[in-house]
Amino acid sequence: MAVPPPTRMSTEYDRAPAGRRLRGALLRPPAAALRVPEARRSNALHAGAWWLWALGLATAASRTTNPLLLGLLVAVAGYVVAVRRTDAPWARSYRAFLMLGLAVIAIRLVFSVFLGSPIPGSTTLLTLPEVPLPHWAQGVRIGGRVTLEGLVFALYDGLRLAALLACLGAANALANPARLLKSLPGALYEVGVAVVVAMTFAPNLVADVVRLRSARRLRGRPDKGVKALLQIGLPVLEGALERSVALAATMDARGYGRTAQVPAPVRHTTTALTLGGLLGVCTGTYGLLAAQGAGFGLPVLLAGVVAALAGLWLGGRRSVRSRYRPDVWGLRAWLVSGSGVVVATLVILYASQDPAALNPSVVPLLAPVLPAAPAAAVLVGLLPAFVAPAPPRPGPSHVRGTQAAPAPAASRPTPPEENT
Repeated sequence: MAVPPPTRMSTEYDRAPAGRRLRGALLRPPAAALRVPEARRSNALHAGAWWLWALGLATAASRTTNPLLLGLLVAVAGYVVAVRRTDAPWARSYRAFLMLGLAVIAIRLVFSVFLGSPIPGSTTLLTLPEVPLPHWAQGVRIGGRVTLEGLVFALYDGLRLAALLACLGAANALANPARLLKSLPGALYEVGVAVVVAMTFAPNLVADVVRLRSARRLRGRPDKGVKALLQIGLPVLEGALERSVALAATMDARGYGRTAQVPAPVRHTTTALTLGGLLGVCTGTYGLLAAQGAGFGLPVLLAGVVAALAGLWLGGRRSVRSRYRPDVWGLRAWLVSGSGVVVATLVILYASQDPAALNPSVVPLLAPVLPAAPAAAVLVGLLPAFVAPAPPRPGPSHVRGTQAAPAPAASRPTPPEENT
């Protein structure tokens, strides 16, 4: 008679004495204890931490036109996205942001060639036929002399905008928009829903286009060209309309827009604090991003944040919705968001001390040099790649529709008729 296999296989660790097990745990290398866990619902990183990290990198990119430093910022953001993004639809939008950045650079260069540049240059590359304009359009030209200095200035400016798009694209690819909506204060719930719907439109559109192109390739049909684009556009539009109708139905079923009765003085105080705080945040942010406004920008930004938070807290009393399993802002979220803040702070401080290193000279034209201190500060932005929970990697057991491999012949139970 065949003996059924045991329910639990004993291992060498289980058979070892208790003293040996304790000694092995004490002598275990610390890397095993500090290993990054796999991302699950209970330990997933807060979506706001990804946005704070990306906004810190974007702030650093706005303070420089050095192409080497901008390229390093894009590389840092791209590496973190490559090792920490999931397989969700919004995680596939980073490539679209990179392509948009390249298009911005190309458009900026074309405008510089045909519409001129505010930078006077002495190295003439070519001279285009100039279109005469009326006297009221002074300062604007179409065609004319194209200089090397003007093109380099346009390239630096386009690279800065492309780096900003890459940083924001990293936040879109890493942060779950639905969880970000759940973390918003109650006073911003209605506005947050509109923002999240707008944010998820582009990733879902990209996912639909990729899916339809793959389907056309599998059917042997062309997936490139104007004709293929027109044939793909109709199903994409149909899917967008279906999602809009489904979203409206689910929002109506969940009672979207319900509010509670709040006294008039509380409403007026909430409005004053919120509007004043948001105005202070905008003014302080402009001061931080401007070339000479870092001195007053930080105090105004902090005062605006405090006033806005107070107004949002009071405004949250009008919201009658409840939160189910709210996301926890843990140590890893502090490390991720803090790394972005550190990058922005160090780059801003260095820009006030040595602005020539972060903004290479165009007239006269000089080769850009990578400054060591800002480059080291930008590398702090790599911290999320080592502390954020790692996304689950699909293995053989995660593939849907697959069956477990058959056991080897030596470990298969012997059929009853073969026992003789």
